[in-house]
Amino acid sequence: MAFSWLDNQVSAELLKLAESVARDTGALLMDRPDTFTLTEKSSAVDFATQMDKAAEEMIVSKLLAARPEDGIIAEEGSSRESKSGITWVIDPIDGTVNYLYGLPGWNVSIAAKDKDGVVVGVVFAPTLNSLWSAIRGQGALHNGKKIKCNDPVSLDRALIATGFAYDLTHRLEQGAAMANLLPKIRDLRRNGAAAVDLCYVAMGAVDAYFESSLKEWDLAAGGLIASEAGAKVSGRSGGAPDSELVICAGSALHAALLPLL
Repeated sequence: MAFSWLDNQVSAELLKLAESVARDTGALLMDRPDTFTLTEKSSAVDFATQMDKAAEEMIVSKLLAARPEDGIIAEEGSSRESKSGITWVIDPIDGTVNYLYGLPGWNVSIAAKDKDGVVVGVVFAPTLNSLWSAIRGQGALHNGKKIKCNDPVSLDRALIATGFAYDLTHRLEQGAAMANLLPKIRDLRRNGAAAVDLCYVAMGAVDAYFESSLKEWDLAAGGLIASEAGAKVSGRSGGAPDSELVICAGSALHAALLPLL
């Protein structure tokens, strides 16, 4: 376990702030616009809406109003060096395609990290009536109740979630991986939001999750929540997560998935 220079009181204050900002931002996003303006990012299927930008602006302004010396890393481009030792890692709408189509599961993901890594994480999915949270070293919660991942789970009884990259080459590789994996597992789910998939592993709603091409803001909050719920979060080699592939599962299932992915 990594130990932080932060004391428990500061960690609790960071978590309280993140929860408050996530709930306020969720309320903003639940008031869906009648029409959307789409801004293309890396490809035609990778885009942001005007609400992604409005949500990020709200999150950043509220966090810096409370803690003006903190740093910012956010999906839609907000960036600021930390003077306090704390940096917020923000995904204003994780699952933008779900949000655009009016599907459930999109969420607001907010994490705070120090020199030792992520110290608090909050994932708020208002369409699921769900707020997941964690403080490093103190376990994970869903709507205020302690959660644990499923472990052990055998591969042939595993319900596994995944997502697909925006890059066509990666999608072709993922399709081949799916064809190899499907006969060996119970079933596969594609929910459309990485942070919620990680939290679903944390609470046992799915047994495992894997996806490639995740960014720091996709993984920061949900990864801490899953880890604090007993899941192992790693990359393809079983070590630290990387952008190539993230695997999240209880230890027994994680070991079974590694050679297949």
